[in-house]
Amino acid sequence: MASDSGVIRGSDGKDRCYWCDASDDYRAYHDNEWGRPVADDIYLFEKICLDGFQSGLSWLTILRKRENFRRAFAGFDFHRVAGFKDADIERLLADAGIIRHRGKIASTVNNARRAIDLVEETGSIATFFWRFEPDANSRPKHIDLASLKAMSATPASTAFSKELKRRGWTFVGPTTVYSFMQSVGIVNDHLDGCFRRADVERERRAFKRPT
Repeated sequence: MASDSGVIRGSDGKDRCYWCDASDDYRAYHDNEWGRPVADDIYLFEKICLDGFQSGLSWLTILRKRENFRRAFAGFDFHRVAGFKDADIERLLADAGIIRHRGKIASTVNNARRAIDLVEETGSIATFFWRFEPDANSRPKHIDLASLKAMSATPASTAFSKELKRRGWTFVGPTTVYSFMQSVGIVNDHLDGCFRRADVERERRAFKRPT
């Protein structure tokens, strides 16, 4: 059971964020991927699209279907996805391996086209996305369960969402965008006491922000 801090001790003796205790898949994602800073455009595009698919669902549902999503969406190569036609959308709606939601599928195709525009404008998706890293002084001094729950959306994620929407992106509301920021290391929301928090903070300090 998680303490008030939101940290839970696993059977391996390691203290982790409470949300990853549901399954081995979740723990592996938490330990090896979540929160680590990323500058790879394909990965960033994949993650923001999958966070859009997650809307109304659990991340575990998406995580267990991620390889199916990658197969269905050409490895999330946005240059390829941008070329998907109506027939591709119909094909994907018949694919039981993914979430068959017409709006979210069409959004991924739309966002691929907007991603190309973004690369042409700023040089890379990463360059634009990392502009919304919040100033360290605006962040809570301690990341515990209460502070985490108070940050379902933030001024930074709201501004990020607004700019994406202005450029025509869809399924990128402030809460979705904040979840994305957490997952790709734009913020470090591993809880105080989680064994990964200090590791991720070291990676963030060493990370070269794209410009």
